[in-house]
Amino acid sequence: MAKNRTIDQHIAVFGESGSGKTILVSSFYGKAQEPNSSTNYSILADKVGQGNKLHQNYLGMRDESNVPVQTIFDASAYEFSVKIKNNGAAEKGRPFDVLRLTWHDYPGEWFEEDLSSEKVENRRVETFRSLLKSDVAFFLVDGQRLLDYAGEEERYLKSVFTNFSNGLLALQDDILGDEKELSQFPRIWVIALSKADLLPDMDVIAFRDMVIGKAGGEVARLNEVVSSFLQHKEALSAGQDFMLLSSAKFEAGNIEVNERVGVDLMLPMAAILPLERHTRWANRKLLPARIAENFLNADAVHYALIAAGLLAKSVKFGKVAKVQAALQLVLQGKNVDDAINLVGEKLRGANARAVEDSQHLAAMLTGFKIKLEEAEKSGVFLRSQQ
Repeated sequence: MAKNRTIDQHIAVFGESGSGKTILVSSFYGKAQEPNSSTNYSILADKVGQGNKLHQNYLGMRDESNVPVQTIFDASAYEFSVKIKNNGAAEKGRPFDVLRLTWHDYPGEWFEEDLSSEKVENRRVETFRSLLKSDVAFFLVDGQRLLDYAGEEERYLKSVFTNFSNGLLALQDDILGDEKELSQFPRIWVIALSKADLLPDMDVIAFRDMVIGKAGGEVARLNEVVSSFLQHKEALSAGQDFMLLSSAKFEAGNIEVNERVGVDLMLPMAAILPLERHTRWANRKLLPARIAENFLNADAVHYALIAAGLLAKSVKFGKVAKVQAALQLVLQGKNVDDAINLVGEKLRGANARAVEDSQHLAAMLTGFKIKLEEAEKSGVFLRSQQ
């Protein structure tokens, strides 16, 4: 596969020890390996051994109701290739063929416990630096811990946000190094209720209200701490998006892997939210104009190519044609605005046309946007309007 047919997106997943990060990524990957004629793409692990382990975890849950062994101080970056069906000459000009998703799983213990050695400290910093290019970070609130603290949830919520904010500050000097601030750092921080199956009566609005009502000051401080790492601080959504996550339905002696919530949104959020949010920030002049002169930046090119894919536009590939086409799409603005404003019936019409015409990339991306819309309507996802 030629390099110019692949684009990369990164997400970072943060959560305390036992919050369900390993189960979440196992559910994400394992379910994607089951036959599904309704999708026009496949998800494959770039590292075969890693993929086999995740699949094994999933099969253990599905077939034997075994919960994967909890990992301790184990930092992992899972690399997945989302391969779109090939339609030969009909789709030669599509902007890309593979969306590569890197999923950074950061050990919760590194924010909860004293580190044992300088070697471990260095590994913690190196691991964190590896996820700086992530656009979207997911901050997990453990549903089991909320149950444990029923009636006094603020004790848990204040603690989990405070520990994380303090952990970030403790890393700050080592992460920044000689730089005063970073241009690449997660700018979209989604607060997610993990193990949401344990709280079946709680929708995303109730979850948002609980978090803000009982730990609003701590969420505001998280925003301040994250912004202290960033150039262009106004272009930040930390604690403004909320979602429910459940990797399966867990009951005594039984795990129903088909009864899950929010897991199918992880990929659409990684692909679509950065495009929508960065475009909104640019339109509101929250990003400086000089960034438009530096659109050889890979992320900006990726946003443009995703916009082209949503609109089923062809891109001529040559030595520099991809970059020039992306620049044109972004700098003209109209095409990107058209892509992010593709909503409601217009979105569903575009998806139906893409499916009918076997435009697999456009069908996948418009399908992602439809999933996000449906999740908002069903009370699973709450999207920031900032």
